[in-house]
Amino acid sequence: MSEIGILTKIEQQLEQLSPAEQKVAAYLLRHAELIPTMTTKELARAADTSEASVIRFCKAIGIGSFPGLKLALVRELAMADMNINDFSIIDKPNAPYELFMKVTYVNKAAIEATTTTLDKRELEKAAEAMMKAEKVVFYGVGGSAAAAVDASYKFTKLGYMAVTSPDFHTMLPLVAHLKEGDVFVAISTSGRTKDVLEIARFAKKQQATVIAITKLDPSSPLYKEADIRLALPDVEQDHRIGSMASRMVQLNVIDALYLITFHRVGSRVIERFHQTREEVVRLRR
Repeated sequence: MSEIGILTKIEQQLEQLSPAEQKVAAYLLRHAELIPTMTTKELARAADTSEASVIRFCKAIGIGSFPGLKLALVRELAMADMNINDFSIIDKPNAPYELFMKVTYVNKAAIEATTTTLDKRELEKAAEAMMKAEKVVFYGVGGSAAAAVDASYKFTKLGYMAVTSPDFHTMLPLVAHLKEGDVFVAISTSGRTKDVLEIARFAKKQQATVIAITKLDPSSPLYKEADIRLALPDVEQDHRIGSMASRMVQLNVIDALYLITFHRVGSRVIERFHQTREEVVRLRR
């Protein structure tokens, strides 16, 4: 990629920054991996400067906000030294535990970055849509299929007719039975997966509410066409050895939506939870 990275940009602009902003830059360049989990107050304390200086620093380097800086760092770190999803990893000497630590770091940083991309108003709209729905259909392909399966299982526990299928042709009749008020959840990191797009468009024809769990990319067809967008950070390149951090952020959003819904309907279904648990215990060997 020819686009200049945020860390290189900071290094190049270092002399143009004020002394207080240089303190922020120096700390960031030494501890870039820590920034995505910090607040402005924590960074200001660590860099021995003020919160106002942190904000001015973000603006000085052309980011505009601290959440935007954290998102840019997560993206760059995931694509650079801590990149565990690039084919070049086979050429790097890594012990098993080192790789475990890198996976843990990248997944944690990606989940933290979701707080900068997910619009809480869209999350509230998604929660309201789920409350009104009788049927919920989830769909994702490839790595996103795992998130769809997890979601359908969780919402079935809440009493929803919640379904998914990895097969496109099976999805067609499932979506054909949706009606106004029902929900279709399209899960696609890129927002450009043809199968997911076609099924989402079919769901809109049935007047179902389409919720997209996809990366923050206003140019992607899914992002543009969805009724509700639960936006994810862009933490992995398109050509990769497998879905890792991108899958984790999908699951994190699904878990949040499930917990929000349980919080609202739990009193109505808690007895079913207990009954299910009793059967699980009874069937154990």
